[in-house]
Amino acid sequence: MLASIRERFTVERPFDGATIGMSLHLEPKTAVLLETVVAGGARIVATGNHGSTQDDIVAFLRGSGMTVYGARDDTEDQHAGHIERILDAEPDILLDNGGDLAARAADRGQADGIRGGTEETTSGGFRLRESYADRIPFPVIVINDSPLKAIAENRHAVGQSAVESFQRITNLQVVGRRFVVVGYGWCGRGVAQYLRALGARVGIVEVDELKAFEAAFDGFRVGGLDTLLPWADAVITATGRPGILTGGSFDLLRDGAVLANIGHFPFEIDVPALAAAASTTTHVAPGIDEYELSGSRRIALLTEGRMYNLGGTGPKGNSIESMDLGFALQALSLERVATGSASLAAGPQRVPDDIERHLARRTVELLGSAD
Repeated sequence: MLASIRERFTVERPFDGATIGMSLHLEPKTAVLLETVVAGGARIVATGNHGSTQDDIVAFLRGSGMTVYGARDDTEDQHAGHIERILDAEPDILLDNGGDLAARAADRGQADGIRGGTEETTSGGFRLRESYADRIPFPVIVINDSPLKAIAENRHAVGQSAVESFQRITNLQVVGRRFVVVGYGWCGRGVAQYLRALGARVGIVEVDELKAFEAAFDGFRVGGLDTLLPWADAVITATGRPGILTGGSFDLLRDGAVLANIGHFPFEIDVPALAAAASTTTHVAPGIDEYELSGSRRIALLTEGRMYNLGGTGPKGNSIESMDLGFALQALSLERVATGSASLAAGPQRVPDDIERHLARRTVELLGSAD
């Protein structure tokens, strides 16, 4: 789908004269999205997200003439500096992930100079709505509010990559293992579904009563952290919220438990509190740190609490087909901002319905399910 959009952009040039500032995971599929908007006339000033940047992709994009900052080993302060450099370039449009660019533009008093943008994640949507609701005068299309993305990418693609990445990083089997998924949003649903499909026993922790009700009717064990953490062999956080597993949570874990986070920000598992509670910390393999806690319990943490499906060695992230759909949503939403921002309301909002329906029809056609 991105290839067909790129062909049209090459002719119509919807981004001529526009600078797009980007903060998004820099990996091969993202590079294809950037090539697509460049074909439409955009100038790109970009950085990755902290901890997920692939250095070879940065080198490739720089070689293609784009201004790209960042490296895999950047500190959080270095990442913040890259955000400042992007905003110094005075972008017209933002392609954001986690709300870093939009939030900082508001903090700098720079928001009035921005035409609009997109936000990829649930976490970024929460951030902008809850902390910047009255400070974003431009439209922000939240891609993760899209039902299309929720079904295809969050539920099915994240669900698949979460299971594959757990096996790839840990070399442990899923069948028979007791997993607790914290959060039963679209990502949590997918993680639970695919874990069970491979033979895991799955429990769900969810504070929203209706989602907990849904999880129970979907056949999962449902309970609180106090009940399910002692039962778990592995715990995966998928809430988009900070401070989900904190100091008291670690006291409940059994020896050998594995902790992992699939949410955008590395704040769902309180890693500093885990480190403070540990008598020793050992880096045992790529993407795995082991913490020794009271009672000689050893707890493994994957990829330092960052999105573990983007960590470890080997292929990373969601499937190329799912990201083709998700980034098609991105490309068409950026086009709408570039060519029709006056038709959009200020602030965070969902993907325009006509874009959703166009891509839904196109996907069904490509899957061979249409008449």
